[in-house]
Amino acid sequence: MSLTRPDRPKTFTMYGREWDLLDAVFAPVFSPSTGVALEFLELADAPARPAAGRSSFLEVGCGTGVIAVTAALAGYGRVVAADISPQAVENAAVNAERHGVGDRLSAVHSDLFSGLPENERFDTVFWSSNYVLAPESYEYKSVHERAYVDTGYRAHRRYLEQAPRWLAPDGVVLLHFSDRGDLPALHRIAEECGRELRVLRSLQVREGEYGEDMVEHMLLQVLPVRA
Repeated sequence: MSLTRPDRPKTFTMYGREWDLLDAVFAPVFSPSTGVALEFLELADAPARPAAGRSSFLEVGCGTGVIAVTAALAGYGRVVAADISPQAVENAAVNAERHGVGDRLSAVHSDLFSGLPENERFDTVFWSSNYVLAPESYEYKSVHERAYVDTGYRAHRRYLEQAPRWLAPDGVVLLHFSDRGDLPALHRIAEECGRELRVLRSLQVREGEYGEDMVEHMLLQVLPVRA
């Protein structure tokens, strides 16, 4: 488990920047998902530039805040980094200060959207999800497990139902998923929620301790079903 690995660092480097990693927070160094998400969002090599003052970005499940902070560095004028883990919220705030974007990034303790003011709206809503499906009866042993596992895809159902309510006009809802998850189940839930899932990008990534598994990551846009 990444929480107890002896090689778990206190800081790490990703795309040329140093990041703090607090205890009990998802470690991007042990999974390719954060790097893939940055590639999908075209943030991986984006140069730092002043806030545009026009675009707003919400990251659900922010963890260390790498994605949210990078979005702020890339010019998003208003960024919210939300997580159900208080330690992750603190971690995102620490990294925002480290990289000088604390003035335009707010770290919020939130179970998906529960901690957001009702009048908040965003141009981009993004979640790199906990796509491993666990049985309905599964009980979490720690908040850290929620970064990987979703019981009965209840969180995914809530995201598909609720995310479009937080969009500004012409905004987009994005979901980073993987074929390690149950894609047919996700599509069934989307249909039940009146949503369509459109694949915008996909990437095959070697995973596993020895890179023995090829895993498909995909960036999905969540849309209302067309009448």
